[in-house]
Amino acid sequence: MPVIAEYITMAQPDRGIVEVYDSDAYLGDDEALKQSRTQVVAGNGYHLYLHSLQPDIQVQVTIRIWDTPQRSLAEAEGTTAVTLESETGLLVVNQLTYGPAGEMSLPRPGVYEGHAAWTGRAATAAYHEASIRRAAEEQWSPEQIGDSWEQCPAAEQYTLDLWFVRESEDEDDE
Repeated sequence: MPVIAEYITMAQPDRGIVEVYDSDAYLGDDEALKQSRTQVVAGNGYHLYLHSLQPDIQVQVTIRIWDTPQRSLAEAEGTTAVTLESETGLLVVNQLTYGPAGEMSLPRPGVYEGHAAWTGRAATAAYHEASIRRAAEEQWSPEQIGDSWEQCPAAEQYTLDLWFVRESEDEDDE
């Protein structure tokens, strides 16, 4: 089945975190954030946290919307089931300190289920650690450190494969 929509952006995992959330659900969830430290990707239905093992090298975030459920990526280092509700139909990919890395318009508002997959996470973290160690030993300038991160041979990637399951439930004012 073909992809209905796809969005790809680069984001800096400030403090090891990249967020994906509905544009009206910008308030965080401390419990989901804590869970992402052990589960890699965790959320509360409106807000997903993607946990990198390093804070400085940009990661690729891909969001794909399918018309039917899809299998997890076979080549992924790990996967987990996710649910993401978007009442606005607009998802934000956010960097904690730097703000939004981008936005994706969904085909329609509602509840999406799927899975998150990741690759390159450990390799990027190992490269980051080695760069920091080498920078200290050789007394690199900030520019040299930045150049090193841009030349990372590993590509840390997070992919969200989602499909529409239902409309959002109306919140009744009782």
